[in-house]
Amino acid sequence: MTDHIIKKLANNTIEVTIDIAWNEIKSHYDKAFDRLLNKFSYTGFRKGKVPKSIAEKQIKKETVYQELLKNLLPSLYQSIIEKENLKPVVSPKIELLSGNDNEDWKFKISIAERPEIILGQYKKAIKDLNEKLKKPEIWVPGKDKQTENKSNNNKINKNINEILSLLIKVVICKLSDLIIEEQLNQRLARLVDEIQKIGLTVDQYLKSTNITIEQLKNRLKDEISTTYKIEYILLEIADKERITVDNTDLEKLFSNIKDDKEKADAKANSYLYASILRKQKTIDFLTSL
Repeated sequence: MTDHIIKKLANNTIEVTIDIAWNEIKSHYDKAFDRLLNKFSYTGFRKGKVPKSIAEKQIKKETVYQELLKNLLPSLYQSIIEKENLKPVVSPKIELLSGNDNEDWKFKISIAERPEIILGQYKKAIKDLNEKLKKPEIWVPGKDKQTENKSNNNKINKNINEILSLLIKVVICKLSDLIIEEQLNQRLARLVDEIQKIGLTVDQYLKSTNITIEQLKNRLKDEISTTYKIEYILLEIADKERITVDNTDLEKLFSNIKDDKEKADAKANSYLYASILRKQKTIDFLTSL
């Protein structure tokens, strides 16, 4: 028998505690062993034809348990997600709390859902900011067109950054720590790969940049938190303001791609391009307030 208890934590994080009776674990163990047995080969026997009595002495319990968990946990997780109508936004964090032979097993699954967003009076704050940003620049004699265009682009990008920075301050976004934790692990793994490619150790890299591992982690956490808060806030604004992307928008975008292969690849990833366009439309909406 399998039972689970749902507990809601802060920042839209869900904790699921699962108890699985030993007789069910034993059943899954036997099935896992049979799967391994079908692929097992041993001297004097063909693959999948090794007698069970011999295979039991050769296949380690740890290997069987790994096979068991590989098959049991995804189906168990999916059934709980569907039954409880949960909406995870990142991979779950799964912990084995107890898993001894002849005893019931206990797991803990931590799940991050889409953050709760409280927009509040964000429009007024953005309108006030836009009024300040619209102040005319002092004209400089002799300024050429190319320099002027570059200056205007820089100003637009600067204004957008100020708007996004203000959104972080005035909008409440309850971001789950699990989202930050998952992204932090991914970024650290990529960073280690990059460091190793240039022939340095992590300690050498930290020493050369005059930073500790904790300072590095905190800096990355701040970057991740800011990035994801902006993403979810813009998504919430797009939903509230009913900002959408239709086929006409996408076709207009694709028509600007001249290379046929590149255009075909873009059309195959229409969802990604629609997301980017929707974000741009949302930023345009904010700059027009």
